[in-house]
Amino acid sequence: MLIFDADDTLWENNVIFERIIDEFLGWMVRPGLDRAQARAVLDGIEAANALTHGYGGKVFLRSLGECLVELRGRAATAAESARISGWAARFDHSRVELIAGVPETLAELSGRHEMLMLTKGEADEQRRKVAASGLTGHFRDVRIVAEKDVATYEELKRAYQLVPETTWMIGNSPKSDILPARSAGLNAVFIPHDRTWSLEHGDIDPADEKVLQLASFGELLQHF
Repeated sequence: MLIFDADDTLWENNVIFERIIDEFLGWMVRPGLDRAQARAVLDGIEAANALTHGYGGKVFLRSLGECLVELRGRAATAAESARISGWAARFDHSRVELIAGVPETLAELSGRHEMLMLTKGEADEQRRKVAASGLTGHFRDVRIVAEKDVATYEELKRAYQLVPETTWMIGNSPKSDILPARSAGLNAVFIPHDRTWSLEHGDIDPADEKVLQLASFGELLQHF
């Protein structure tokens, strides 16, 4: 079984958030507060909100609003709140930008292997992206979960009667795709993305022979 992450593995996602963050930080900086300091505050708020409220565009905009209050030391004005709300239009999930090599690689792999898509986030948002991708025909099933942790992968093993030795989790996030899958006894393929969300970073053991690192999605065909 090959299990594929979706956001930033099959299609672009975090780049949308990063573009908004870049604008937000430019708006927030002032004498005595640089971008790095403002970003550190935002990262802390996002991490806390992810634990409480999950992921997705709505939670992200909530985090921006809370960050503004923290950095400005006051409640947001009506104009400031409207500016943050206006960024919601950037999250148009009726279209997605597939990452290079994805359609043709999945088409070939689906003839060789049973495949599953595993994505986390707000369910309606993720369903829209999955539908817009046009990729569902390649997969036995699509699972949308609130979090990708060890318990999630253990549940997948039970639900699909997976054989850990022949199951591979493929994704760009050490935190969500690689490390918990390995803790659950699965193999993993790490395909780094240069715009992976900072909160999804993590340290992968370079000596772990059960983790295959590739430079591009298309390289999967050389191994599977």
